[in-house]
Amino acid sequence: MAGDGLRMKDLAEEDRPRERMRRLGPEALSNAELVAILLRTGAGGLSALDVARRLLSRGCEECHAGAGGEGARHRDLRYLATASLEELIQVPGVGPAKAVQLKAAVELGRRISASNAARPLVRSPRDVSALVMEEMRFLDREQFRTVLLDAKNHVLGIRTVSVGSLSSSIVHPREIFKEAIARSSAAIVLVHNHPSGDPTPSREDVEVTRRLVEAGRLLGIEVLDHVVVGDNRYVSFKEKGIL
Repeated sequence: MAGDGLRMKDLAEEDRPRERMRRLGPEALSNAELVAILLRTGAGGLSALDVARRLLSRGCEECHAGAGGEGARHRDLRYLATASLEELIQVPGVGPAKAVQLKAAVELGRRISASNAARPLVRSPRDVSALVMEEMRFLDREQFRTVLLDAKNHVLGIRTVSVGSLSSSIVHPREIFKEAIARSSAAIVLVHNHPSGDPTPSREDVEVTRRLVEAGRLLGIEVLDHVVVGDNRYVSFKEKGIL
């Protein structure tokens, strides 16, 4: 692989990311190689692969700028998912055009994932986690969402109710149930994330949930569960016996 300052054209043709994809398929490529294909070219004496590695190293706390970030195939992608265009542009070798290309690719991936989950059936907390994990695990603020369900537990929609601080979100029952009533939901699942990555419910989480369950009973809309999302982990209130 190319080191800093080695141009892509200096690589043997069979070792270039595009050629490797043609021969072996996209699954065989590293994260850095896939990002390099999106970038197409390097800048400032850096190859596209060098720039890709620097980008991915931003998502790994153990890595320093300019070091290889090949090891953590999921953690090093966090930066691409969460960084703003302005933050991407600050990485050496990434200008406005490249930053837009990268964010467009991330958004397409998110939309493909969302389209594959159209009208899914919720049968367990794992199903709820599958719906929201890949997006909510990367959020840097706490968000509270509701999964709206019909009488057979098919998903009618997922609505963001509130966006809070690094450690808390403000939730009002009227906002929780407003959309559920409008969509004639038979039941809902409460979902929120912990930006720390630890999905352990707080005392406030438990108290808020109990109030919302009571409000749902009065309205005839059952609160089936509350799922707290961490970094690739979740906690279900139903599974824990809190509900």
